[in-house]
Amino acid sequence: MIASESDIIFLMAKRAKRRKSKTIKTYAFIDSQNLNLGVRSQGWRLDFARFRIYLKDKYRVKKVFLFIGFILRNKELYEFLTKAGYTLIYKPVIESKRHAKTKGNVDAELVLHAMIEFPHYDKAIIVSGDGDFHCLIEYLDQKKKLLKVLVPNKKYSSLLRRFRNYIVHIGDFRSKLEKERD
Repeated sequence: MIASESDIIFLMAKRAKRRKSKTIKTYAFIDSQNLNLGVRSQGWRLDFARFRIYLKDKYRVKKVFLFIGFILRNKELYEFLTKAGYTLIYKPVIESKRHAKTKGNVDAELVLHAMIEFPHYDKAIIVSGDGDFHCLIEYLDQKKKLLKVLVPNKKYSSLLRRFRNYIVHIGDFRSKLEKERD
């Protein structure tokens, strides 16, 4: 039996639709302070534009949420990150006049947005070595939505050790992700 041209077109369209429906939608949720400080503690600086490309190429990440403290004087940084493909979620920060440290803990925002976005993704990547995300990581694992946990250095929370099969050390890709010196 010889298939007609319309039969062939129909079968090709059906195959293409089947392939398209198998596309897994992956989102990444990044604790920017944990990532930045963790990488710097290893003696290097992360190129955030390269990291976004790495997430897209390696894990096919569609959307990347970067949780970051909002400081008005960092406007250029925020513009750069947005242009690089990040969706920024800001946390108001407390700038202490007594202490040199600025505090902008984004943990609650990251967990909340991972749950708000939950129906929209098939797999999630958490970028942090912070044990405060244990319950989120555990939940994503139970729901079969956890793809990876990217930790910025080898010293991550012992609470995450039971998820070692998901853990990837960002430092292992330093040569691809390191910011070139100015």
